[in-house]
Amino acid sequence: MLHVNNVSKVFSISGKQLRVLDKISFSVGKKGTIAIVGPSGSGKTTLLGICAGLDTPSEGDVTLADVKLNALNEDDRAYLRNQYVGFIFQNFQLLSTLTALENVMVPLELRGGKNSSKPQALELLSRVGLADRLDHFPSQLSGGEQQRVALARAFITEPSILFADEPTGNLDEETAEEITQLIFDMNTELGTTLVLVTHNHVLAKRTERILYLKSGQLIEDKLLKVI
Repeated sequence: MLHVNNVSKVFSISGKQLRVLDKISFSVGKKGTIAIVGPSGSGKTTLLGICAGLDTPSEGDVTLADVKLNALNEDDRAYLRNQYVGFIFQNFQLLSTLTALENVMVPLELRGGKNSSKPQALELLSRVGLADRLDHFPSQLSGGEQQRVALARAFITEPSILFADEPTGNLDEETAEEITQLIFDMNTELGTTLVLVTHNHVLAKRTERILYLKSGQLIEDKLLKVI
């Protein structure tokens, strides 16, 4: 589902070259679950963005859903993401002017087509326990409720792969556990590949495999479960 081959990322800052990622390689098969962990500044979020086609590598290449991202322009990468990818972010990334229901409907609306996205959105919001919050705006929701909306939005397209960047980072311990359980339950139900960035080692150990990054380098690739 995802193949990362010798990916490096270099930024030019004040005339100096800063190497954020250094020759990272790994693959994740269909329905696989993997966590990327490491200290702040290790390159985790940069790597996730490159894997999802939100950024491009300075060197190396990424293949997502059998498509080489390096060969695509920005519009084609956006189209690929809409067709295959779901996202969950630490800061939720909900549209403040849309209700919970409308936020969940957005990815399917962007696909176009004649079928209404409302029934799927209603079902997913009910699934994550927000059937009574449909018409609430993000500012009227708690952090945990906002992340539930984001989770429903991520799964409405039934993505082939889900990228989650610190999905429990802004949540209290109890709420974080509830969100974690929902992520893995829904991921299993839909057979989605999961690529998770987290500082939370307990969360990381819920996956089949952990990649440890340090200073932009992959220092350990640890298999936790037989895949």
